[in-house]
Amino acid sequence: MSSAFFGPIDQIGYLVDDLEQGIGRWRQHFGVGPWTVFRNVSLEGKYRGEPVTVTMDVGLGYQGELQVELIQVTNAAKSPYRDEQGHVLHGMHHVAWVVTDIDQAIAHLTATGLRVVFEASNPATRVAYLENEAEPGVYYEVIQGTGMRELIQQGIQAARTWDGSDPIHVIDTAV
Repeated sequence: MSSAFFGPIDQIGYLVDDLEQGIGRWRQHFGVGPWTVFRNVSLEGKYRGEPVTVTMDVGLGYQGELQVELIQVTNAAKSPYRDEQGHVLHGMHHVAWVVTDIDQAIAHLTATGLRVVFEASNPATRVAYLENEAEPGVYYEVIQGTGMRELIQQGIQAARTWDGSDPIHVIDTAV
C-alpha cells in the first residue's frame, strides 16, 4: 500500500501552443487516445494574490491509469501558464491529485512547506497549484470536482478499449 498522502498521481499536465498538434504528437509517438477536448474553459481565481480569469482549451487522454492533460492557454492573463514576461510556457507543467476536500489538501500541503500560487474555480471544478521554492517551474496541483473520479475512470476504460477510431471528442463549455 502506498504511503503517499493522496494516493497515486492522477494527472500529468503539459502546456502546448497548439492543442490539436499536441494531441497529434501524443497519438503518434505514444499511442495515447482517445482524447476528450474541452473548449472555452474559464477559471476565476487568484494568481500570486491577484484576481485573474484564465481561459484555455484542454485535452484529456489516458496512459494506463494516468490522465494526460494538455493545456492551450487562450487569453493573456497572468497565470501559472505564463512566465514572468507574459510568454506562454511549453512542456511539462504539473502533477496532480484529485481530492475529496481541497481545503484540507491545501492545508496539509502548505503545512509541509509548499506555497499556493494559484487557486481558481468554475462551476465544474476547483483547483490549486502549489510550488516548492527549491523546485521552480514545476507545480503540484490538487483538484476537486463533482464527478471527477468518474470522468477519470471512464477515460481509463475508453483508452483500454480504444481501437484508434474517433480519436477526439469535443465539448464546448461556452455553449
